[in-house]
Amino acid sequence: MSDLLRSPLHDWHVSHGARMTTFSGWIMPLCYSSIIEEHVATRSACGLTDVSHMGRLRFEGPGARRFLDSLLTRRVSDLRPGALRYSLVTNEAGAILDDVVVGFFENFLIQPFFLLVVNAANRQKIVAWAKNILPVDEPLSLDAQTAFTDVTRLWAMFALQGPRAEEILQPLVEFDLKAVGSYRGSVVKLVHPSVQGRLAIISRTGYTGEDGFEIIMDAQIAVPVWEALLEIGRPRGLMPAGLGARDTLRLEAALPLYGHELSEEVTPLEAGLEFACDLEGRNFPGRDALARLRGEPPTRKLVCLELSGKRIPRQGYPIRLSGEVVGEVTSGTFSPTLGRPIALGYIRADLASPGLSVEIDIRGQGEPAQIIPKPFVAKKRRPERGSDC
Repeated sequence: MSDLLRSPLHDWHVSHGARMTTFSGWIMPLCYSSIIEEHVATRSACGLTDVSHMGRLRFEGPGARRFLDSLLTRRVSDLRPGALRYSLVTNEAGAILDDVVVGFFENFLIQPFFLLVVNAANRQKIVAWAKNILPVDEPLSLDAQTAFTDVTRLWAMFALQGPRAEEILQPLVEFDLKAVGSYRGSVVKLVHPSVQGRLAIISRTGYTGEDGFEIIMDAQIAVPVWEALLEIGRPRGLMPAGLGARDTLRLEAALPLYGHELSEEVTPLEAGLEFACDLEGRNFPGRDALARLRGEPPTRKLVCLELSGKRIPRQGYPIRLSGEVVGEVTSGTFSPTLGRPIALGYIRADLASPGLSVEIDIRGQGEPAQIIPKPFVAKKRRPERGSDC
């Protein structure tokens, strides 16, 4: 346990009864009450999750835009201030090293910069991969034009997700959140008395299928920001939510998780992420391989599976059709929203059609399942201006 990384909120979590778990080299809250209770609170009102384990890499300088354009599958050259994009990092074979979010931020108080948010398990791998793309002149520099800093331990990050997220966050920031669209963000001043005048990065992004925000701030003010959100949000139904509910929420939304749906053995075409690959006029690792793969139909595809029984499928369980193994489960859980087990999995491409009935081998016994359209739970639209969140 002593070698595990800790969030700036670690002591708060422990003192408030969180059940802690290890995840990708960190010790983080699994839940505070129950996974189902925290899941339901996020769907119906709001959940607040500490996601400080996510890697955060800051790029700045006149060469930063060009460098990121040479690293990511998504075009960065036209990214405007306040815009964010979901992207991938691929190897030369076109397989996925990580899925990431990149954003460009500027504020008159600070130098413009790009922020790359990566998965906790892949942070060191992506740092090494980035350094491999361009020569390193000094520890925090990729070239003379691009300053590169791993700010993961210097900053904290929270996910505020749910239909009441906007009204809960609004009293904390000096900024009209109704002006923030999906995959948009800004560097803002905080106005709550406990953190008056301090800066934070807010973005309308998340990993739950709900409307909501992700908030990044200096680690030194993590606790007062967290407590301010709880103070504002609890009367509105907000609950702190651990990584357990974060996982069930993302699975209902059919969002892939690295190490499950995504890996170095999976291509974007198999995972249904072709939209995140801008190939025209681009040059990044894996670009040529992806261009070739586009002309070849994938042998497998990622699908949603809904089970009729009560047993829960887990990663690695075989998917069978007429006794033949035709795929494999990548993630499975009990869906609190639907009241039944669900799973994501890869299945032979010629069979990946909604309505097909298959069996999932759960410890030697077949469990009936059906392929259904993505996602399991439809993403909720952002509340209209003036509506009651």
